[in-house]
Amino acid sequence: MATHSFSLLSIQSLTSNSSNKQSENTNTFLTHKYCKALATTFTGGKLLILPQNLNNFTLKRRRSTVATVAFSLPITRPESSEKQPKWSSRAIQAFVMAELEARKLKYPNTGTEALLMGILVEGTSLAAKFLRANGVTFFKVSEETLKLLGRSDMYYFSPEHPPLTKPAQKALDWAVNEKLKSGEDGEITVTHIALGIWSVKESAGHKIMSTLGFDDEKAKELAKFMDKDIELTYK
Repeated sequence: MATHSFSLLSIQSLTSNSSNKQSENTNTFLTHKYCKALATTFTGGKLLILPQNLNNFTLKRRRSTVATVAFSLPITRPESSEKQPKWSSRAIQAFVMAELEARKLKYPNTGTEALLMGILVEGTSLAAKFLRANGVTFFKVSEETLKLLGRSDMYYFSPEHPPLTKPAQKALDWAVNEKLKSGEDGEITVTHIALGIWSVKESAGHKIMSTLGFDDEKAKELAKFMDKDIELTYK
C-alpha cells in the first residue's frame, strides 16, 4: 500500500518574543503528538505526517508592511493659480483600478480606455452606475479595447505604475480645470474623470464610449452628478 508523506509547515506569528517561546513549545508538543496520533487511511493510502527539522519551527516575527496610498492623481499644472482641489476617495480608487487594468492587459501606459475601465471596476459611483445603465459596461469596454488597441506581447510586463498616455493626462487635467472653473467647493469626482475622457475626442476611451452609444446628450445628463459621487438616502 502506498504511503503519502506530508510535511508540517512552520507557523509565523505576530506576537512578542515571550509569546513566541510559548508558541514554540506548544508547536513542538503538537508536532510530536500529531506524528504519533495521526495515522489513518485516506483513499486507500496510509497517511503519515513526518516532522521536519525542529529548526524550521523557529518562529519568526513578521515585519509589517506599509501600503502606499495615492492621495492625488498625476496632473500637469492647472490653468488657474487657485488652490488645487482634492480628489474624492472613489476617484482615487477608480484611478488605482485603471492602473491595475492596464497592467492586466500588459499595456505600457495607462490610457483613457483604462481610466474608463477603472471607473467601472470601482463601480459604486453615480458615474459608474449611469454608464452601466446606458450600455457602457466593463465587459463591453474590455472587448472594444482589445478590438481597438489589440493585445500586448504575452512576454511583456507592465511597470508597477504604468505612466499616463497624453490623452489620459488631458482627461485628468480637464477634470481639475473644470472643477476650478466651477468655483464650487468640494472634491473632484469620478464624473469629472468620465467627462474628461469624453472631452478628449481623439482618445481611445472616447471612441469606445461612442461605439457603445454614449453621446453628448448623455454627457449632459451625466454632468448633473459632477458635484457628488454617491447619493445618500435616509429612510
